[in-house]
Amino acid sequence: MLSIDPMQNSERENYKLLIGSIIPRPIAFVTSMSKEGILNGAPFSYFSIVSANPPMISLSIQRKEGKQKDTARNIFATKEFVVHIVDDTNVEKVNKTAAILPPEQSEIELANLTPITSKKLSIPGVKEAKVRMECILENSLQLGGNETPSCDLIIGRIVQYHIDEDIYEQGRIDPIGLSAISRLAGNDYAKIGEIFTIERPK
Repeated sequence: MLSIDPMQNSERENYKLLIGSIIPRPIAFVTSMSKEGILNGAPFSYFSIVSANPPMISLSIQRKEGKQKDTARNIFATKEFVVHIVDDTNVEKVNKTAAILPPEQSEIELANLTPITSKKLSIPGVKEAKVRMECILENSLQLGGNETPSCDLIIGRIVQYHIDEDIYEQGRIDPIGLSAISRLAGNDYAKIGEIFTIERPK
């Protein structure tokens, strides 16, 4: 077995090891609003659950050469954002939003996604997602880097769920109906495969 010291690796080398090892990763498609009123949309696969009480999720948004991405900058300014689960019906459009655009151009328009009004936030979500979560900024941390932070870790508190009726039954979400897409490495993605059950010890 290879033994590798991450401090001897470049950032790119560590990135490849992480995205190749920590798989599959759920994808959050996040909408946020710039101070100029431009609706921004971007996918992130450094995404997870933080807490159920209250319901909170985390996003780690990597910086480029120390510069914050539009999504992080918008979230800090408005304290609001909407997280959508990427599924097999919207992944092609969401992939288009990963293009590097100037802040004054909307990825939502580029990808031909449909804005939909939020219930508790001023920021719209997109209609094409089977699950979306309206979030407010709960907390954040600037992490990494010797002098300049390399990422913004954002904790969002969910204030409203929106779930497609076809995948919801008695408080549960049907994983096959959701058909969530996960991120692998490079240009690779994965669908929900075989599902098996193992009982937890009591």
